[in-house]
Amino acid sequence: MTRIFNKQFAFFTALFLLFSSCEKELSTSPATSVSEEKLFTSVENIETVLNGTWSYMNDTYFTYANPGYGAILRTSDAMGSDAVINPSKYGFPAAYSFTQMQLNTDTRVSAFWTLLYKVIDNCNNIITKIDAASGSQPKKDQIKGQALALRANSYLTLASFYQFSYLKDPEAKAVPIYTEPARPESEGNPKASLREVYNRIFADLNDAQTLLSKYSRPASAKYKINTDVVKGLLARASLNTGKWADAASNAAAARQTYPLMNAADYAAGFNSLSNSEWIWGHGQTPEQSNASYNFHFLDVSSASSYYYSFMADPYFKDLFEAGDIRTQLFLWDGLKGREGSLRYQKFKFRQDQTADIVLMRASEMVLIEAEAKAREGKLEEAALRLNELRNIRKAGPLDIAGKTQQQVVDAILIERRKELWGEGFALSDIIRTQGKVVRRAFNTGGANPGPVYVTITNSEGKTQQVPGIGHSVLVLPDKSAFVPNSPYYLFTIPELEVNNNPRLND
Repeated sequence: MTRIFNKQFAFFTALFLLFSSCEKELSTSPATSVSEEKLFTSVENIETVLNGTWSYMNDTYFTYANPGYGAILRTSDAMGSDAVINPSKYGFPAAYSFTQMQLNTDTRVSAFWTLLYKVIDNCNNIITKIDAASGSQPKKDQIKGQALALRANSYLTLASFYQFSYLKDPEAKAVPIYTEPARPESEGNPKASLREVYNRIFADLNDAQTLLSKYSRPASAKYKINTDVVKGLLARASLNTGKWADAASNAAAARQTYPLMNAADYAAGFNSLSNSEWIWGHGQTPEQSNASYNFHFLDVSSASSYYYSFMADPYFKDLFEAGDIRTQLFLWDGLKGREGSLRYQKFKFRQDQTADIVLMRASEMVLIEAEAKAREGKLEEAALRLNELRNIRKAGPLDIAGKTQQQVVDAILIERRKELWGEGFALSDIIRTQGKVVRRAFNTGGANPGPVYVTITNSEGKTQQVPGIGHSVLVLPDKSAFVPNSPYYLFTIPELEVNNNPRLND
């Protein structure tokens, strides 16, 4: 494991997670008194480690701006084209301005790296030790399969943000690979190529699919990984690597039992695992609600939300057809200090100030299948899949008559932006497709551009005209324009890892 944390955390992290798990504990004695032998002696104990690893991944605060894995997804969207981040609000302005994720001493940079590799290390412990534990073979298969898939998800996240697109250069060096548990004496590994990282991802997911083939997940436990989640991860990895047929088939299989939500559910707040099309997510309760803090950034309509960070680019609204049910979520803000910002009210706290976190849903799988079909040149099949989603959103069908393959692909990518806004795909899609961030000032254009005025209802209940607020960051930190494959898009490796792993760049 990487030397950034192996001496301080490695095995003791697993011990701590055993006792911080939400499901059960082995005893009430201090974590440091539990031996490794006892920790991994039974499948019940090991499942508790797995549950604790999941909780660590999603609920660990490094700072209030970094509430677990969700902070990676928020950073991706803040660095994209369609979210406008108020520079005076806590949390994501530095990511939005591209001044943070290239700074290797930054807390967020260190937090993301540490979180992903600690999840990997705990999964390595589970994967390598469960075969020798007591317990039934079906239970061993379930736990091992889930650990393999969770490890694959961490490597897929690393591959998505720490190097350019696989389709640009599969031999580009990305991040180290570890498959054995870390020890205090462990040395860091050099960066592996994207090809090697994706080989690891596919191997883990294929093994997980076999091991989980007989596992039936309870309907109320969408945080647990089953074959639907594995197929969804395979679909993502296949799309990233240009395996179009595999991407389409896995996406179709992943969403088979998750019907697309109706208009009422779409407007309900994107806060519940009970949503029909959620395949994978992290549930929250009043007693365990750390990950709900993500909604203080996402929720721009609840009075109890702190930051109102993720407003929408006004040009983003123009991508939607007038009858689209998703347009009902837009509202020009009239509250004091925010007049003229464009709310996109997709995410809302529940009444108890909790909110479940979505990690995968059927709409994404529809879009993966459509894009993969289009990139294969099967434009009619691509349009059929895309229009399944567009029709249920009341957007009307896409007519592909006279359209080129690239035009159909572009239409699907726009639909991804519309459907998946705020769910963490903005920057990773830009990197994956070798696209570029697009940010324009919200003005009238022409030789003498002026502000675009919009109608708001102010805090006194009166309507008035105010300038609409668009992007405040229009260029990169060096004052250059946004371009494809910009090094500013990539997350950097933290300084401590660079200093402590002399083999990193071998």
